[in-house]
Amino acid sequence: MRTYLLFLSLCLGVGVMAGKYSRDVNEVSNDSKKAVEFRIAKLNQVWEKANRMQLTPVRLSELHSDLKIQEKDELQWKKLKAEGLDETGEREAKLRRNFNVILAKYGMDGKKDNRALDSNTLKDHDIKEGDIFDDPRLDKLWNKAKTSGKFSEEELQSLRREFQHHKDKIHEYNIVLDTVSRTEEIHKNVISPVEGEGKQSDLHEKHSDLKQRMRDLNQGFERLRKISHEGFSADNEFKEPRVIELWEMARRSNLTEDELDSLKEELKHFETKVEKHQHYQEQLEYSHQKLQHVEALGDKEHITRHKEKYNNLAEKAREMGYKMKKHLQDITNKLSQNGLQHNEL
Repeated sequence: MRTYLLFLSLCLGVGVMAGKYSRDVNEVSNDSKKAVEFRIAKLNQVWEKANRMQLTPVRLSELHSDLKIQEKDELQWKKLKAEGLDETGEREAKLRRNFNVILAKYGMDGKKDNRALDSNTLKDHDIKEGDIFDDPRLDKLWNKAKTSGKFSEEELQSLRREFQHHKDKIHEYNIVLDTVSRTEEIHKNVISPVEGEGKQSDLHEKHSDLKQRMRDLNQGFERLRKISHEGFSADNEFKEPRVIELWEMARRSNLTEDELDSLKEELKHFETKVEKHQHYQEQLEYSHQKLQHVEALGDKEHITRHKEKYNNLAEKAREMGYKMKKHLQDITNKLSQNGLQHNEL
């Protein structure tokens, strides 16, 4: 009898383990959800790795926001897939591409970040004193604008943000270029015609993305060149580079006057979120510096108090970052439905 009971309990145990294993491996189990940041296992792995790396608090906060957007998109896709609404696998391919871009963006793709030194990327020059944007055309333009006397201190700060935004877009372009190059290498080794067809389609989409990014970069540089030579227009609607870019995209679209007026109001709200997010990031950086100073002094009571303040700011920065990026995604999706392509990195 005892042997029979032992055998029965073993069978039940194996059954429970098998059920546990058969869950979707990308989903975090209910028991562990409270202890982790994300509902998808691979995103938690990325977040845990990032916390072991020496990322700045602001970079860590940005990564958290990007992973939250990725989580939202992947969970939405799983529902669509269950309803049979992604038969071509197009959305899945886009999610995979976005995830790979996140890994590359934060230096977690297992590759040494030498993109800036790669002659195939949009940087092929020696770094000189005074170069702050890692691009000869940008640095030349910035130095001319800075010494032209056309800009007040406040306008120079706004212009510098626009230059920095353009620099970030160049970096993003180089990341995508790098992922396309690696995909092409993988594609060369594909033997199966069916698999090759899927890879070819994915590759074609990536090349289209690259072309659109290059067009955006050219338009962005022309805008910077015009502002640097002529100064800011008196009738500027917005101050933030991302918002200005979205507004110019909208004006090139086939939106009606009423729709443009409505979007303008929405962009004003979005710009407020961008400014609030920047404020939290600045406060987070300052709080981190203070925490490091207090930790060096070794006062436990002060350390505890500053750590709590720092953690609260980090949480607010992440939350605001997610809200801002989600709003950006919503606006760019609206614009794409009106016949405009866009990039949301």
